[in-house]
Amino acid sequence: MTLFPDRVLSGMRPTGAMHIGHYHGALKNWVRLQDEYPCLFFVADWHALTTHYEETQKVTDDAWDMVIDWLAAGVDPAKATIFIQSRVPEHAELFLLLSMVTPLGWLERVPTYKDQQEKLSDRDLSTYGFLGYPLMQAADILIYRSTMVPVGEDQVPHVEMTREIARRFNHVFGAEPDFEVKAKAAVRKLGASAKRFAELRTRYQQEGGAESLQQARALIDTVSDLSLEARERLFGYAEGAHRVILAEPAALLTEVSKMPGLDGQKMSKSYNNTIALREEPEAVTKKIRTMPTDPARVRRNDPGEPERCPVWQLHLVYSDEATRQWVQTGCRTAGIGCLECKQPVIDAIVRELAPLRERAQRYLDDPALVRDIVTDGCAKARAMAGETMRDVRQAMGLVRDR
Repeated sequence: MTLFPDRVLSGMRPTGAMHIGHYHGALKNWVRLQDEYPCLFFVADWHALTTHYEETQKVTDDAWDMVIDWLAAGVDPAKATIFIQSRVPEHAELFLLLSMVTPLGWLERVPTYKDQQEKLSDRDLSTYGFLGYPLMQAADILIYRSTMVPVGEDQVPHVEMTREIARRFNHVFGAEPDFEVKAKAAVRKLGASAKRFAELRTRYQQEGGAESLQQARALIDTVSDLSLEARERLFGYAEGAHRVILAEPAALLTEVSKMPGLDGQKMSKSYNNTIALREEPEAVTKKIRTMPTDPARVRRNDPGEPERCPVWQLHLVYSDEATRQWVQTGCRTAGIGCLECKQPVIDAIVRELAPLRERAQRYLDDPALVRDIVTDGCAKARAMAGETMRDVRQAMGLVRDR
């Protein structure tokens, strides 16, 4: 029941080494999605510049490191398209064209706009680039006519704004002078389903109700030899009198990562409390062994309370029920010491990261492999983006019809 085929798009800003919070919060989900849908995963280096424009060299270096982390985590270039945003200039062109019809108030009302200004008060965010970053996000999604965007609940407003921008663009530029004539010609191509389509369209126009519209659009999907242009018109004709040029994406809600940092706060590079995806076993061991624990356990024989201990939060992620019970009992009775309690977490993290480090080493030894993956991904992304921009330019009257 979609005009455009299912397609997932997601990206990350290159802001330094990725950590296990990224792995559990996003990358494991990407690995799962690449087996279910066509996926595009991109390095959002232009987005990094909206807050770190004075650190261009670091952004570039971090971009390549991040791709290696993705590959180490199991993102497969044979299943997903991996590319760098700045190497697909169509992103910038669509961003520019969408800015012509996007109300300023839409950008200012995005919840994360003021939130980021407060969190990054040490940075100069009084720039057009920072104000426009939600629109750039919309362009990133719309340029590939993505139907699904994996996000946490805090990012849903961005997807909703993207839907509004697509709807506004379709309304402003999808109204062809001879739309009715072309749409009716497309209806005839439905063959035996044409009459049923007309009935459902009339019912929706007269009575409203999403069910009639959904059934009408579902009929379109049953006809395999329709051109994309005809589908665009039929989808728009079913609802009103505008051609659908840009897809309205849906938010694919993902579970928020519950990965705690080494100090009990959320794991974040800004808190310096992370374990990197390619952390060596010795470094993992040192970081976990020096983690703070329940302050009530001053001596080995002092009983403690796991709920007050940052290490317990890691047990909730990495330990099975039997180990958790051992921790609960041992801590509260002083039957085990803090170093004993930490060892199962150390073992689990080292075991988890071992195959990631092994996969990463292949690309560290031969950087040309990474360059080839990105080059190939950028070519595929540009081909898809080019198709969208051809239709966008045509709809806006920026090319001459021949």
